[in-house]
Amino acid sequence: MNGLMRSLLTLAGLLLLWQAVIELGDLPPYLLPTPLAVALSLWRNAGALLGHAAVTALEIGLGLLFGTLLGGVTALVLGYSRRAQRWLLPMLIASQAIPVFAIAPLLVLWLGYGMGSKIAMAMLIIYFPVTANFYDGLRHTPRGWLDLARVMAPADRRWAVLRHIAIPAALPALASGLRVAAAVAPIGAVLGEWVGASAGLGY
Repeated sequence: MNGLMRSLLTLAGLLLLWQAVIELGDLPPYLLPTPLAVALSLWRNAGALLGHAAVTALEIGLGLLFGTLLGGVTALVLGYSRRAQRWLLPMLIASQAIPVFAIAPLLVLWLGYGMGSKIAMAMLIIYFPVTANFYDGLRHTPRGWLDLARVMAPADRRWAVLRHIAIPAALPALASGLRVAAAVAPIGAVLGEWVGASAGLGY
């Protein structure tokens, strides 16, 4: 059975489960509409939804771009400088104690109801996964490779070692961070639209 068939069977099973929950629980439509009702609503409002989806997709894309750049640069700074590790790493970890959702209203107040606050929200929510995964990849570069590079290169060529050895070795970890980022970026954008916006799926 190929992947497409498995995906279709999974989707069909979830739709049947959805319908069964409604039937067995005798839930009113305003609490949980049927799959058919949702499909009909999507069809009737396809034009409006596509327009708002385009806005949300742009916010997600820009949030991913800026968040990845910022997270990648932060990870490189942490991997290059031990002083930066001592100062930045504790602050980076402590920042995760603040729920990103709690600052969404502040971002709307600071950046307005336009796309800026939603891009910032998406960027912030993906910043830590990208930074943490990329930095872990840099830290776990095979020790033998680094020892060989230190023997063959002068001591002041740390950036060359980072660029030619550590960064390529850390790319799989960065890819893992980007997969997480791609999954959570829509949450940030839609939540920002829900708090305050004039367009987008959250609006």
